[in-house]
Amino acid sequence: MFPERLTKGYRAFLEGRFAVERGRYQTLAGSGQAPSIMLIGCVDSRVSPEVIFDAAPGEILVARNVANLVPRYEPGGGQHGASAALEFAVRALKVRHIIVLGHAFCGGIRAFAAEAAPLSESDFIGKWMSQIAPAADAIGPRSGEDAYLRKLEFASVELSLKNLMTFPFVQSAVEKG
Repeated sequence: MFPERLTKGYRAFLEGRFAVERGRYQTLAGSGQAPSIMLIGCVDSRVSPEVIFDAAPGEILVARNVANLVPRYEPGGGQHGASAALEFAVRALKVRHIIVLGHAFCGGIRAFAAEAAPLSESDFIGKWMSQIAPAADAIGPRSGEDAYLRKLEFASVELSLKNLMTFPFVQSAVEKG
């Protein structure tokens, strides 16, 4: 059964925000989206980019994944949801800005650092989180768990920013301004 809380929330949306912004929603439905910003964020339910930035519908294209990671450009094999969203944003929507929104107390970062279940070699999350290894290598040995996790959260965002530039279409767009 669909959660009653969400049904009530949807009704409140229809009667409140949708009613007030009906014209904006009609314009977006008719003309499509044209955000100038793409935000890559974490799936963490506590970190809602639209709420954090008080963004209106259609203002930010949001792609979320575990630990807000941008993988390196790898055109062959496998499924590449994050890469496909990035390509859509840059090539189709022509966004002008890409933001990687990291956050404190990230469960993905903590799980990577702990090397604990469910991060096994045979699952999706373990393979996805293995991308953080270069960031962990860059910050060096651990020196206190909380301090290490904080450094790793920042280093992971820095790695994602570097990985953005491995995409030829991102690099080309940056060079063109």
